[in-house]
Amino acid sequence: AYASSAAWNSTFWHVAVVVGSSIGGLMLGFLGKQFSYGVVVALMLLSFLQVVRVPRQPYAPATRDETMGASIRSGLRFVFGNQMIFGAMVLDLVAVLFGGATAMLPVFASEVLGVGEKGFGFLRAAPFAGSVIMALYMTKHPPLRNAGKKLLWCVAGFSACMIAFALSKSFYLSLAILALSGAFDNVSVVIRATIVQLFTPNDMRGRVSSVSTMFISSSNELGAFESGFAAKLLGLVPSVVIGGSVAMGSVLAAGVWLPKLRKLQLHEPIPPA
Repeated sequence: AYASSAAWNSTFWHVAVVVGSSIGGLMLGFLGKQFSYGVVVALMLLSFLQVVRVPRQPYAPATRDETMGASIRSGLRFVFGNQMIFGAMVLDLVAVLFGGATAMLPVFASEVLGVGEKGFGFLRAAPFAGSVIMALYMTKHPPLRNAGKKLLWCVAGFSACMIAFALSKSFYLSLAILALSGAFDNVSVVIRATIVQLFTPNDMRGRVSSVSTMFISSSNELGAFESGFAAKLLGLVPSVVIGGSVAMGSVLAAGVWLPKLRKLQLHEPIPPA
């Protein structure tokens, strides 16, 4: 149930990104920046109004008598002490930090592929299109059997796609590679989300969720910084190739040093951490 729920949640989110990225690129190309940003502001205000309308849910008061610092430390100790949760988070962190090329897509669109703003919108949407297709497949066929090996293979596949994208000179081939990278990435997202849900006790869910969010947010932002810095230092294409190779190396390291994660089965009773 957790894997199917994660797949459905991922489907809706990625559909929104695919549609938004494609329309955004076309609006920038045909209607200009001012109109495009005006639409963004209007939609954000609409989203805020919808969030305000969500009814408040009752919750049980906290029963643990501990300081905020102690609570944070206990959450970090739990995450770092659980090989499955920690391994899944670190794999995502390294893959996005070094292997991702999202921040450099505008440069690839203009300087490498020569497709400009309109093409950039489709490049930005391509990974999410692949994610949507894979998410729909996973709603019926969740990746529970040999989940650990599938996680490692998918992170390796994502890294290989980033290397291939950096070397591609064809716009349509680049779209296909990015779509495939999105499919690989979404399998790892669903497996990681399922691991976090299944291996986290109820009294730790808030703290583990916070640590997971910290990993995801920091990898996205630091990854964008790393991409720009590495491109300036090494050149656009070499920086992405080297980053993808580093991410590939992290998969090999995880396979050797995290045997519990590698052997993980999610269709069987959950083993102790």
